[in-house]
Amino acid sequence: MTTTPERSITTEAAEEQWLTPKDICTQLQIPEQTFYQWRVKHLGPRAYRIGRHLRISRSDFNSWLSSRLEA
Repeated sequence: MTTTPERSITTEAAEEQWLTPKDICTQLQIPEQTFYQWRVKHLGPRAYRIGRHLRISRSDFNSWLSSRLEA
């Protein structure tokens, strides 16, 4: 009988998650239209087209959000 080591979710593994535009809008409490307007103006987080789907990595989203922090 072989056993596999248990996986523990680390902070690094959590950052590898992919978010949808809807996920981003829910977190920021903004309409989806705003997200897509930001995309057209190159103001939003970096997004990747995977097949027909648009996805944003959690680490890119967090970096983008940190860059918007007001001092």
